[in-house]
Amino acid sequence: MSYFKKVLQFAKPYKRYAILNIICNIFYALFSTLSFLAFIPMLQVLFQEEDPILEKPVWDGNLSGLKDFAGDYANFFLNQRVEEYGQISALITICALVVILFFLKNFFNYLAMYFIASLRNGMLKDIRNKIYEKITELPISFFSEKKKGDVISRITSDVQEIQSSFLSMLEMFIKEPLTIIFTLSSMLILSVKLTVFVLIFLPISGLIISSIGKKLKSKSNKAQQENANFLSIVEETLSSLKIIKGFNAERKFRNKFEESTGRLNNILNSLLHRQNLASPMSEFLGVLVITIILWFGGNMVLIDETMDASTFIGFLVLTYNILTPAKAISKATYSIQKGNASAERIHHIIETETTVKEHVQAIKKEDFEKEISIKNISFGYEEEYVLKDFSLNVKKGETVALVGQSGSGKSTIANLVTRFYDVNEGSIQVDGVDIKELSKASLRSLTGLVTQDSILFNDTVRNNIALGKDNATEDEIIDALKIANAWEFVSELPNGLDTNVGDGGGKLSGGQQQRLSIARAVLKNPPIMILDEATSALDTESEQLVQKALENMMKNRTSIVIAHRLSTIQNADHIVVMRKGKIIEQGKHHELLAINGAYKGLVDMQSLE
Repeated sequence: MSYFKKVLQFAKPYKRYAILNIICNIFYALFSTLSFLAFIPMLQVLFQEEDPILEKPVWDGNLSGLKDFAGDYANFFLNQRVEEYGQISALITICALVVILFFLKNFFNYLAMYFIASLRNGMLKDIRNKIYEKITELPISFFSEKKKGDVISRITSDVQEIQSSFLSMLEMFIKEPLTIIFTLSSMLILSVKLTVFVLIFLPISGLIISSIGKKLKSKSNKAQQENANFLSIVEETLSSLKIIKGFNAERKFRNKFEESTGRLNNILNSLLHRQNLASPMSEFLGVLVITIILWFGGNMVLIDETMDASTFIGFLVLTYNILTPAKAISKATYSIQKGNASAERIHHIIETETTVKEHVQAIKKEDFEKEISIKNISFGYEEEYVLKDFSLNVKKGETVALVGQSGSGKSTIANLVTRFYDVNEGSIQVDGVDIKELSKASLRSLTGLVTQDSILFNDTVRNNIALGKDNATEDEIIDALKIANAWEFVSELPNGLDTNVGDGGGKLSGGQQQRLSIARAVLKNPPIMILDEATSALDTESEQLVQKALENMMKNRTSIVIAHRLSTIQNADHIVVMRKGKIIEQGKHHELLAINGAYKGLVDMQSLE
């Protein structure tokens, strides 16, 4: 229930709908009880059980005499109708009263559901927004540990489970208990003895039903985890379809998927079998209670004669009016157990601490003036350090290239300068200010990023280019495309700038995708540019076009270039050769060749390729 309370916190902005719902449910419960009570005088008229009261009764204001006053007044009113218009007219009057009461009951029931719908849907919207906000806020490291399918499962099926369990229960949290309270009050007025007898058996049946659902939460949690697992398999399949087909691995992945859905099938069968037991069990126990009441109440009517038949039939109808909401509440406990498991998974995302935290008094830096200083930093993604006591200065206007074997820590530098991760030791400073003291937004506004994987969105060329600049004009977009050597092919696309590039830019070649990524960085126009192996995945012709685009982009900018192909960084102001997280050589291209060390070896290897 603790997670249920956390979910209810999302209801605060919609409390006015909750108040209106409560008011309508009060009227619903009231008219629901009155509509059943109205049957008693109708039965008394039909059976002619009581002597007619000819004088209008007066209530003395004492609550203990309310029952007698109500009965006497109903007797007086109906006998007046019988004397004036006959028995049929009295019966029609009572029938009309019953219809009006049932209409009012259902009218307020509709209004209650109308208001709760706004509350439920508003809460769902806010929960989804909160999860998505948290997803975009969490550091990259969080998603390197989590499967994408698991995260997708939490924002889809887990939220859906909350809708069908927790939030659907909000409708009955007021309505059903109030109906029971009003009905029990009426039953106590009719017969304290018989009501106490009913109250002995109802809790017993409730305990039996609740015992069935004890394991629902754990089974539901397993179901959601397995659901996340098969979504991960689907996500991996869609993103790696070429590899799967190329290696004839379709059967292997089908088996993997079928094993997951098989496990999910077994868990869901067990879950639903236990859940489905609630309805027949509660119905059987309800009939059992009614049968016992028939026996006990029948004795009061036929033998003790302490209750008339009309009142007893009315009492039975009221008992049914308790059993229905009691059955609904018992079902609700099952749904809450299932929903609690989903809420736990959702709140695991929402309550996850962000390791890359914003400084309390974060500085907003508008421009880059002097240099980037990387001072004695050490960093590890897990226990083993990737960088050890690493230092480097990048002055404004310089192009600094980082080269070395895979795993030497080159891309880690890019991740740390953009603060996708925080250093374990040491500091990174921009113009003498530690980047931890800068707001993340202002730091990233100073940097542009072009990665080896040209990440494009399933949208138009225009929207992909203008990602970092919302108010970009068409001329600015075209100028950025020209600098990136991309305007020539974009202008020939079917709809020009408004052509959809497909999922991940799949409608374009690798070189075209990369040039659009460069155009996106150019339009953002940051003073610091970080290029993370931007040409390594391209063929020679595409590489030449992209390299020209990169050279255009780097003019008058400070650039950190992580290079795989050394031919692309020969003109860099400073080349840093890395091995196992440390600098082993540094200098200009011709200086490093003259040393005849590690850099010369890398150049010689690539010249042989």
